[in-house]
Amino acid sequence: MGSGSVAVVLLVVAVIFLFKTMRTVPQGFEWTVEQFGRYTRTLSPGFHILIPVVQAIGRKINMMEQVLEIPSQDVITKDNAVVRVDGVVFFQVLDASKAAYEVSNLEQATIALVMTNIRTAIGSMDLDESLSKRDEINAKLLRVVDDATHPWGIKVNRIELKDIQPPRDLVESMARQMKAERDKRASVLEAEGARQSEVLRAEGEKQAAILQAEGRREAAYREAEGRERLAEAEAKATIMVSEAIAKGDINALNYFVASKYVEAFKAVATAPNQKILMMPIEATGILSSLAGIAELARSAGTTGAAVDGKRPPAKPQD
Repeated sequence: MGSGSVAVVLLVVAVIFLFKTMRTVPQGFEWTVEQFGRYTRTLSPGFHILIPVVQAIGRKINMMEQVLEIPSQDVITKDNAVVRVDGVVFFQVLDASKAAYEVSNLEQATIALVMTNIRTAIGSMDLDESLSKRDEINAKLLRVVDDATHPWGIKVNRIELKDIQPPRDLVESMARQMKAERDKRASVLEAEGARQSEVLRAEGEKQAAILQAEGRREAAYREAEGRERLAEAEAKATIMVSEAIAKGDINALNYFVASKYVEAFKAVATAPNQKILMMPIEATGILSSLAGIAELARSAGTTGAAVDGKRPPAKPQD
């Protein structure tokens, strides 16, 4: 082997030693250092120098938050319903040495732990509870899995169940149940509306009846008041006629009798059950009564003139 070949070999060895000596850890990662196969320390992001042959890089740990997909699995609920469940897990490594040496396969172990606790959590609930209390299931899973993975040097931040799928026949049954429930609520609301409508209608009829009764009462009161005033007027007229008769004025009596005669004739003539009126009437009696009314009016005029101090004009002699 020539000197040139030796130089090339030495150069290659030097490059390898240099590469093994100077190491740069990228941001978001931490590397463990092993000395003769035994863990000694952890390298943070940045430039580091190692002793070749003696020290070597053990594990390269991702320190950023990571997401694990939980594969779907069949789970039996407390009421023996089979549902298919899957989810996601958000976790972050806090201690690189524990994550590297406390568990063989960190991601696989985390997935297995979550799947087991999903079966435990949903298996303790009925189907309706597992479908409606997803937040409660997530919180329970997070608490249990975070405590179980703490020795591995990781922090489980969130666990979310993505989907819970009941069997198809069970979904159809639930749909029919929901439709029946909505129909029942619609019937109840319709009945309530009808009842309210009847109540309002009855209230309106009650108010109308009250107003009609008040109207009839007011009309009766007005009618009674009118009859009372008419009776007072009739009484005053009767008193005036009586006083005139007492003074010897016979025409007042004729006026009173004629007035009553005309009113009685009018009442008979305008009766609703009378179509033809046939009765003997003495025109001279009515005329004489009218003459008496005229004479009474002249007497009243003469009395008024005498009161004013004037004499009435002399009656011409025939």
